[in-house]
Amino acid sequence: MTSKDIPAGGEHLDRGKVAKCMRICAVVAVVGTVLSVLFLLLGPEKWRGSYAFSWLLAFFYFLTITLGGCFWTLLHNVSNSGWGTSVRRIMENVGFVFPFMLVFALPLLLPEVQRFLYEWMELHRGAADGRPLLGGNAVEELHHSSDPHDHLLYLKSWFLSIPFWYFRFFFYFGALGFVIWRLRKWSIEQDTDPNPGTARLFKQRFHSAWGIPILAVCLTFAAIDWVMGLDYTWFSTMWGVYVFAGSALNAMAVIIFLTLWLRRQGYLEKVVSTEHYHLMGKLAFTFTVFWAYISFSQFFLIWYANITEETRYFLLRNTENWNVLSIGLVALHFFAPFLLLIRSDVKKKPGFMLFMSCYLLSLHLLDVYHMIIPERGPSVGMAAETMGHEPVLWIGGAWLLDIVALVIIGCGFLYFLLRNLTSAALYPHRDPRILESANVHN
Repeated sequence: MTSKDIPAGGEHLDRGKVAKCMRICAVVAVVGTVLSVLFLLLGPEKWRGSYAFSWLLAFFYFLTITLGGCFWTLLHNVSNSGWGTSVRRIMENVGFVFPFMLVFALPLLLPEVQRFLYEWMELHRGAADGRPLLGGNAVEELHHSSDPHDHLLYLKSWFLSIPFWYFRFFFYFGALGFVIWRLRKWSIEQDTDPNPGTARLFKQRFHSAWGIPILAVCLTFAAIDWVMGLDYTWFSTMWGVYVFAGSALNAMAVIIFLTLWLRRQGYLEKVVSTEHYHLMGKLAFTFTVFWAYISFSQFFLIWYANITEETRYFLLRNTENWNVLSIGLVALHFFAPFLLLIRSDVKKKPGFMLFMSCYLLSLHLLDVYHMIIPERGPSVGMAAETMGHEPVLWIGGAWLLDIVALVIIGCGFLYFLLRNLTSAALYPHRDPRILESANVHN
């Protein structure tokens, strides 16, 4: 491969090929989101609570993929990767969906939604209402409460504060959104630079170096705020890296899927080869093992310490039929992909890698489901006062709401992804390392 073989203007995805799909996705996402907000505000008590968890499930699933896209973009730049230049723009496009996920995060700001998802917020509001003589000081009320759970919340009130939670909410999207927007902007500007050199690459590498800590902070605390916060009494010091492992793995699965899809559409044939499938397959294999290591370590340390505040997470997920999902994740999310991806030759087969990307994405959905949905029964039952004396572990029929939320937010995710893909060249064709990437061999 020489520079003469690469089109002067690069390659652009024909918007006409995806225009109909984008229109359908936009309509489903807009109409579905509006109707969802109305349902969350006005629907029957039990189903409003159930749908709040469904919405969080769908939002967090697609959010983790965009966070993973940000990670791969930052890692590519900061490591000065040559082989990944051909697929770097795909990484950027996946990551640049992140700022637009704010649209689907907005329902989490509704008190009617928070009432079902985050018990600690209701305790704060209830405590504030109970202290009119102190100006509604929730922290003081929690401090004087005789309930041990209220005292635990008081000890965590420096972090579990509603105003601080709102500040963090917008900080995540503002800070990390700016980082990925800036890096993608510089990357696209390179396509029209008459004298592309290494100066822009050094600039991208420098800014990616401070972008990685921002990603680490935003990903970790977003996972704590939105998912760990479902049970304010529980904590795990490994939670952030556990969510990161799944995010990176499944963002790579999306990148592999998009690369294969674009190749089948007749694009990237000059710059992407089976060597790229092999390299991306090795990264997927690496993070399959890393996810399993972190997942087991978290379980083992909590099981061994046997501290009440920590064990509730796994006790709930090993009660009745939830243990089937827990055991299934071990077998399907680790052993199966480990054995399938360990061979070198299969990672160069497009059909196999297409299957594996879809498989990993489906297992990541089960992983996020395992994080969030077991909390739905106890939380909705308590908020709606339907549980009586027996804890509610499962709400029948709520899985239909899960599908609805996944379709709505999935359509929004796909719309923004296709919009990114059609708005610039599919690869940085004027990057000095493009020939190194096109001719990579490993």
